[in-house]
Amino acid sequence: MRSIAICAPATPLKRVWADEVLAIAETEFPSLELHFHDQCFIEDGHFAGNDAVRLSALLDCADDPQFDAVWFAKGGYGSNRIAGEFFGRMGEAARRKTYFGYSDLGTLLGGLYRAGIGHAVHSPMPVDIMREGGADAIRRVLRWFSGDRDGLEPGLTGAPAAAFNLYTLAMMAGTEFMPTLAGHEVLVEEVGEYEYAIDRLFFHVTAHLRDVAGLRLGQVTAVPENDRPFGAGVEDIARYWCDKRGLEYLGRAEIGHTSANRIVPFGLEADAGRR
Repeated sequence: MRSIAICAPATPLKRVWADEVLAIAETEFPSLELHFHDQCFIEDGHFAGNDAVRLSALLDCADDPQFDAVWFAKGGYGSNRIAGEFFGRMGEAARRKTYFGYSDLGTLLGGLYRAGIGHAVHSPMPVDIMREGGADAIRRVLRWFSGDRDGLEPGLTGAPAAAFNLYTLAMMAGTEFMPTLAGHEVLVEEVGEYEYAIDRLFFHVTAHLRDVAGLRLGQVTAVPENDRPFGAGVEDIARYWCDKRGLEYLGRAEIGHTSANRIVPFGLEADAGRR
């Protein structure tokens, strides 16, 4: 039996979504036990509780030796506000766990990877149950917890890899949480940003990725319509900045804010896949 703790370091989860995830796990994955921390459902303005509440829940889940992994419930903004305190206060049990999530939680995953703490994995989160086809995204992660690696991003080549939301990666660059990505294939995705903003993000991010093995573009969804055409699509933008910075553009990836979001272990997939 594997036990997975679930907390929300950023924004709150609706309890009905948690119930749907639990129903899938209990019906189809009897070897797994999911434990949603009550903090997931606290609403305090934008956040799932204030910084102290979110930090306490994260430490509860990470430091408890009965849990094999920590699954982040939902993105949104907020995990960066507690990341430093988490890394400074976590116990020994937290250092041996695997952490799953994406989007805003890239700050925690990146910081963990930089520090060599536990194992960071880009993956769907419980909130994705609310998307069309979301049950498949949840099953993808539950199968991974059960040892099935079919949910892996198919474009991985065996080189070290890391996956991030583009905006989150841009905000992390230059901070104490930015991992060293030399020699890595870096996968990025985005949601809800204008094309000119995506161009601006690539301008910043690619300046910090000059020694990577290459960049792969995931899904870019819900792009708002600007008051005038930008004149280039998202893949054109990615290629432009890769060319300008001398980076190899590696093509597309199946990650993003959709139910098709695939799993990307940070580092060497062959090593992470055995865990």
